[in-house]
Amino acid sequence: MMKLKEFNIPFSGLKLGKHEFVYEIENAFFESFDYQEFNGASIQVKAILEKMGTMMELKIKAKGTVNVDCDLTGEPYDQPISSDLQLVVKFGEEYNDEDDEILIIPHGEHQFNIAQYIYEMLVLAVPQKRVHPGIADGTLKSDILEKLEELQPKEKKKPTDKTDPRWDDLKKLLTDK
Repeated sequence: MMKLKEFNIPFSGLKLGKHEFVYEIENAFFESFDYQEFNGASIQVKAILEKMGTMMELKIKAKGTVNVDCDLTGEPYDQPISSDLQLVVKFGEEYNDEDDEILIIPHGEHQFNIAQYIYEMLVLAVPQKRVHPGIADGTLKSDILEKLEELQPKEKKKPTDKTDPRWDDLKKLLTDK
């Protein structure tokens, strides 16, 4: 995985307060992480860094769509996604990103990269089971769906009240004691 330079946040020259960074994420971003589950992506990511005296808070919000293949039919469709992430950035002796919500960077650093956080946030925002919305409302026409309906088990016929008259005569023998 290569470090994506445009996702570096140079905090050393920033004044105290809130600073906003906006990114447009496309499929090339995911390909740089060698992730090829998406056919395409169009996501807007907004990162708001609040710089304080001894620490920083980073809030990342993402909203957009990714084009994925349906798990049932294999048909591609646009899956809307949205996600939020909050991260506290502190200073310490050495770099440590083991905690999901706290990033510790060494004293003397002047920037940090948020590409990995954005990548993980977006991949986790996609539902585990991807189902084309046309399946639920019946608007999707697909060869696979037609074949599934054809192979679906048929309903059993309910027994009718009509019986064979020969059996009726035999039943009388049981009840005429």
